[in-house]
Amino acid sequence: MKQKFPAAFLYFLAAVLILNILQAAITELIFDEAYYWYYAKDLAWGYFDHPPMVAFLISLGSTLFNGELGVRLLSCLLGVGTMIILWLLIDNPKKKEYIPHFFVLILSMTLIQAYGFLMLPDTPLLFFTALFFLVYKKFINAPGMLISLFLGIVMAALMYSKYHAFLVIFFVLLSNLKLLKNHFAWVAVLVSLLCYTPHFLWLYENDFVSIKYHLFERPNRPYEFFDFTLGYFLNLLAIFGLTFPWIYKALIKSKGKDQFNRALLFVSYGILLFFLLSSLQRRVQTQWIILICIPMAVNAYEYMLEYPGARKWIVRLGLANIAILLFLRIGLVYEPLFPVVYETHGNKAWVGKITSQIGNIPVVFKNSYRMAPMFSYYSGNSSFSLNDVNYRENQYSIDESEEVVRGQKVLFVSGKMKEGGISFTMPDSTLLYGIYVNPFESFRKLKTRLNLTLNAKTDRNSSFMVYNPYSFAVPISKLKFGLVIMDSYKRVLEIVPVKALPKGEIIDLLAPMAEHEFEFTLPNFSYEKASYLKIVISENGLSWGLNGEKLKLD
Repeated sequence: MKQKFPAAFLYFLAAVLILNILQAAITELIFDEAYYWYYAKDLAWGYFDHPPMVAFLISLGSTLFNGELGVRLLSCLLGVGTMIILWLLIDNPKKKEYIPHFFVLILSMTLIQAYGFLMLPDTPLLFFTALFFLVYKKFINAPGMLISLFLGIVMAALMYSKYHAFLVIFFVLLSNLKLLKNHFAWVAVLVSLLCYTPHFLWLYENDFVSIKYHLFERPNRPYEFFDFTLGYFLNLLAIFGLTFPWIYKALIKSKGKDQFNRALLFVSYGILLFFLLSSLQRRVQTQWIILICIPMAVNAYEYMLEYPGARKWIVRLGLANIAILLFLRIGLVYEPLFPVVYETHGNKAWVGKITSQIGNIPVVFKNSYRMAPMFSYYSGNSSFSLNDVNYRENQYSIDESEEVVRGQKVLFVSGKMKEGGISFTMPDSTLLYGIYVNPFESFRKLKTRLNLTLNAKTDRNSSFMVYNPYSFAVPISKLKFGLVIMDSYKRVLEIVPVKALPKGEIIDLLAPMAEHEFEFTLPNFSYEKASYLKIVISENGLSWGLNGEKLKLD
């Protein structure tokens, strides 16, 4: 233990852990953390946006501690765990002489420091990426059955953290194609697939909703160089801060001296190239490229150990990074120090303002999967996000939360309201209103499928199918139908109400777990601007839902 981890290393590690635990305990949740806490209330093998690792970690931590520390406890442990593994990945004997330099390098990386106390899917992603490299390193040095089993389990854990972890595995394979002929490597693959089977089954049972969303349904818009590609390059600088020239220089200077270092280079360059190409189609978020921090941290530290000039500048600029980050970390708790109003500011206050006026009544937020779980976390009340055609689907679209509020007296909150019986102010000074709805009744899970004939331009008679997934019948009199016209980026151009009648016999109810066809006359619209059509439903006067499958026009 002492040989691998000198006393100075353990002291620094303990200081980091204590700081992160303190930060985790006294900082209010950010919206994404509240959303993933909501995941953890109902453990499953998958969720709308992500695999289940983040929910499992939150659930485990919350059994040990209450409050924010329970949500974030495992992020603190995995954060220092990532540092331990990075240390083990360095073989250079000089490393014991430059322990402070190691911590300066790692803690100067913006997101590595942030995910040391924030509980997000990227926290386990970083940890299991580092662990994957460590196990892979041992595997290529001494392949065997036991290490193959462990490698397979780690690959599954990596994929349970976040889907684009696949890039790490893919580029490591690309760096060493001889693995395709290695039967121990195939054992690892089979073990990982076996471990991942519960999530595959969840995807199948939920119509591959997560895959469809990430590959086809994510919001998009026309290409903008400054926001897409230039924004991508700015993200590459932001994740390393002031040290970025030396970090990238270390990558360029690094040579694939052995199979392991070749893997580090392939993953680094592969992910950089992959998201560069992605930036030509959509905006790349900073955390998407965080995977490069693991291999590039190893390269950069090796570079520091060999080149005194680089070591000097990385330490100087790294300390400046750390000072800025520590200042901002204080600002997460003490709002006046933070340059802008941030998500950790004032959540208890706005939630308290609502509950002081409504007591324990459930709250339905229109188009806000962020506010709904935050309100529920700090109030203990039930909440629901009512998603409509101008928003996107999320976990509230597929779970049972709608059943909790249906038929209840609720407070309905929408950013579009100009007045209401209840009002409260958000931390950014936005004034929001809410009204009581009694009873609240939504049927957001009704699904539609448009049947459009090839001669629709001349024959306006058309039809669509409505599927009722509920265990009860839905009155047709409570439903209105609309045709949504969308552009090539799947943005809503227009919604035209349509009059539709059940085909065949007249019915008053949509039978449970059954599908029924409706006939309507296709309204006039501009085919030149339209790329997609779908049918949506408004129930009980609520805004148009996200019911329909998109039909692409030729």
